[in-house]
Amino acid sequence: MSTQFDVAVIGAGAAGMMCAAVAAQRGRSVVLIDHATKLAEKIRISGGGRCNFTNVDTAPANFLSNNPHFCKSALSRYTPQDFLGLMKRHRIAYHEKHKGQLFCDRSAEDVIAMLKAECDTGHVQWRMPCKVAGVGKDDAGFRLDLELRADGSGGGETILAGSLVIASGGLSIPKIGATDFAYRIARQFGLKVVEPRPALVPLTFDDQAWAPFVPMAGIALEVDVETGSKQTRGHFREDLLFTHRGLSGPAVLQISSFWDPNTALTLNLLPQIDVAASLIKEKSSIRKNLGNHLAQWLPIRVVEGWLAANAFQADARPADMPDRELRRLGTSLNAWQLIPNGSEGYRKAEVTRGGVDTRALSQQTMMASTVPGLHFVGEAVDVTGWLGGYNFQWAWASGMACGLAA
Repeated sequence: MSTQFDVAVIGAGAAGMMCAAVAAQRGRSVVLIDHATKLAEKIRISGGGRCNFTNVDTAPANFLSNNPHFCKSALSRYTPQDFLGLMKRHRIAYHEKHKGQLFCDRSAEDVIAMLKAECDTGHVQWRMPCKVAGVGKDDAGFRLDLELRADGSGGGETILAGSLVIASGGLSIPKIGATDFAYRIARQFGLKVVEPRPALVPLTFDDQAWAPFVPMAGIALEVDVETGSKQTRGHFREDLLFTHRGLSGPAVLQISSFWDPNTALTLNLLPQIDVAASLIKEKSSIRKNLGNHLAQWLPIRVVEGWLAANAFQADARPADMPDRELRRLGTSLNAWQLIPNGSEGYRKAEVTRGGVDTRALSQQTMMASTVPGLHFVGEAVDVTGWLGGYNFQWAWASGMACGLAA
C-alpha cells in the first residue's frame, strides 16, 4: 500500500510540527511521522515543564555554527514577536523570568496543544508511533518505507512525497528517543555532517583533583566564565553551581557549548571585585582574619574550602601577608583556571552541537542544494543556540522557513 503526499516531515517536535502546520495551511498535503509514542517529549520536559519557548533578545550572535551567517535569514523572517502572536491567538499566558527568557504560565503542554491544533487546522495526517525503515529517491520524489509500529509488528506502508523534511533532532537526551537518524539521512544523500557533540551540558572533573571542592556541593554563585578560541570565544556572567562531580548551573551549561576537550575554563568567582587590589590597598586597616574578611564576599563554605585548596591559612591576617601572596589569592579567585575531563554526555545535554553542515543548505528554504526537495530543520542542523529559549526560536524560525517552501 502506498500513499502520496506533497510533503513528508519526519520528526514531530518543535521544528517538525511548525513546518508541517505552515506547509499544510498553504494547501500542501502533509504527513508527519514520528517514532515516539508521546508527542513532543522534549517540549514537555523543557523549562521545568513550563517550556522556555523563546527569548525576546534573540539575535544571530546567540548561535554557534561552523557557518555563522546561515541562521540570519530564518531568524529575521520569523522573530520572537511572531511566535508571541501565535501564542496570543491561542490564548496561552506566559511570563518573562530574566534575560529575555519567556515561559508558559501553566504548562509546556499548552505549546504542544497549540502546535497540534495548528497542524489539525491544515489537516496534517499523522503516522505515530511509526518507524522509518528506509528512504529512497527517484525522479518522482521520495519513497519512505514505514513500519507502523516501532517494533515492526503493525504492518507496513509506503509514503511517496515530493518534498522530504528531516526534523528528527540531534543526539541529546536519548532516553526520550533521540537518535542519529538525521545524520544518517544526510550522509545517505552525500551531505556532510559537522561532528556532533553534547552542548548545554554539565562538565565533569577528575575525582582526585575535584576532591577539595566536593564540600562546596550545592552552593551557587554568580560568576564570569570564558573559554574557546579567538574566533569562537564564549564569555558569560551567569550562576555557577558546585556539584559533587564538578560544575553545573547556567554558567557551565552556557560555556560547555564553547568548550573543547583538554582546554581550560577561566572562572571569576568575584566578578565585581578585584580581590588582589582590594586586599593590598586595604590590608593595613583590615582587622579580621583572612577567612572572615573573604566571608563578606563569598559563602563561608566556599571560603574555607578555597583557602585550604590553595594552601592559604584562614586565620592569617592580611596585614601580615606579602603582596605577592595576596596577588596569588586574587588570581585564584578572579582567574581560576581548570580543565574539565569531560561532560555528563548526551544523557544530560539539552541540545546537540554540530549536525548537518549548513553550507550545503539554502538559508531561505533549508533545502539541500544538491538534493532538490530534501530539507533539514531545527536541531538536526549545525546551528546551536545559547541557553535561554534560543534553540526553540531556531526551531520555530527554521520550521517556518521550510514550511513556506516545501
